[in-house]
Amino acid sequence: MADYVIAIDQGTTSSRAIIFDKSGSIISTGQLEHEQIFPKAGWVEHDPMEIWNNTREVIGQALSKANLTRHDIAAVGITNQRETAVVWDKTTGKPVYNAIVWQDTRTQSIVDRFAADGGVERFKPKVGLPLATYFSGTKIVWILENVDGAREKADAGDLLFGTTDSWVLWNLTGGTDGGVHVTDVTNASRTLFMDLETLQWDDEILSVFNVPKSMLPEIKSSSEVYGHAHSSSLLRETPIAGILGDQQAATFGQAAFDTGESKNTYGTGNFLIFNTGEEIVHSKNGLLTTLGYKLGDAKPHYALEGSIAVTGSLIQWLRDNLGIIKSAPEVETLATTVDDNGGVYIVPAFSGLFAPYWRPEARGVIVGLTRFVNKGHIARAALEATAFQTREVLDAVNADSGVDLTELKVDGGMVANDALMQFQADILNVPVVRPVVAETTALGAAYAAGLAVGFWENLDDLRGNWQEDKRWEPSMDEGDRDRQIRLWKKAVTKSFDWVDEDVQ
Repeated sequence: MADYVIAIDQGTTSSRAIIFDKSGSIISTGQLEHEQIFPKAGWVEHDPMEIWNNTREVIGQALSKANLTRHDIAAVGITNQRETAVVWDKTTGKPVYNAIVWQDTRTQSIVDRFAADGGVERFKPKVGLPLATYFSGTKIVWILENVDGAREKADAGDLLFGTTDSWVLWNLTGGTDGGVHVTDVTNASRTLFMDLETLQWDDEILSVFNVPKSMLPEIKSSSEVYGHAHSSSLLRETPIAGILGDQQAATFGQAAFDTGESKNTYGTGNFLIFNTGEEIVHSKNGLLTTLGYKLGDAKPHYALEGSIAVTGSLIQWLRDNLGIIKSAPEVETLATTVDDNGGVYIVPAFSGLFAPYWRPEARGVIVGLTRFVNKGHIARAALEATAFQTREVLDAVNADSGVDLTELKVDGGMVANDALMQFQADILNVPVVRPVVAETTALGAAYAAGLAVGFWENLDDLRGNWQEDKRWEPSMDEGDRDRQIRLWKKAVTKSFDWVDEDVQ
């Protein structure tokens, strides 16, 4: 049998291909960033063709660096930015519009329209999600209503929709030459259209949104053979056998397979997922109910999720928009030039506030400024914003689950930042634990694909791969912790109610 599995990680800022061996160790990586397109305030887009071209190239990079060919690869797994919507013409293979990214807020008027009858939680009992610009359903509606000819083509059955896993899979399996149009339950659960009980598209909701069912991919499990790479691919004839949305993939890569296990990913945004097992738990504290994973014909596992829109992208903002730092790692160096935040708190509500507030009209604020404050304090406050937002989400998880988390498994790019991880442990008052393989998102997709083809036999094989790399223990005084959390919550209230009818 082939000795490796390759994962395609189609993320918000880049596309990667990572090759893993049986121990879950990284053999090689290919990576290319793609353009972030901001046509208007609140609009965020990607070029789907650039994403697909980059995906093909990074596969070549990873194979070349490891001196491997398709014969060495047992299976392909895909993980992706979940709510980003692509609509394309199935006869030409060309997108009818740029991909509308999960962070994009242009669909607020569509959300308001559908919420007028039943409120933002109108469909939540069935789909686990509130009506929000975050999810891909409203993005499809925007394209159908605003792109010339899109409605007519959709009604004629000529358009396909997919999150970027479906877009990559369709192209990888041939595109217009027999491409497979499929998604998995985890991605489908982020559209506003999938019934959590039946794991099928809901006809009633589709009718409300006026989205033709013919556009939608077939919903499959997270671990099965969907198709094989096309003859034009470097991976030709290799089975594509795993799909997981990026946050569920990271949870899977952390081996958090069982009820009560969780992880927090620090990326463009932060996403805490808490496994509720085979039980659907409806949040009373601002969390999302979502699919955790489904392996083949086995029963699905559900999860509660706390989604935070802006964490790592706040550091990018300091770099790209303000020029305070030249590279993301510099933020830690700058933050450690001061002893504390100098009384400054940054609430990065660039796209409104996600969990646990769900306040689309909020906008970012920096509060507590005095003449004493310098760029070191701003850098520190930016890092601390990530930890404070995570604390609020974890409080909501504890309230919904009735079980206090005893430690937090972490992954993603920002976990290399020691100052942030220590402050995270301090503000949570629980240990924070980083695994040896921090690329858990790609690893989770590789695991799902490998299980489907017998590369790994069972979940115990995967549990045995997980190893602790570093642990941060809380050391903050309780009074200081309580004061900082109180001030943070006060700062959050200052971001509320900014956008109204004549302010965008």
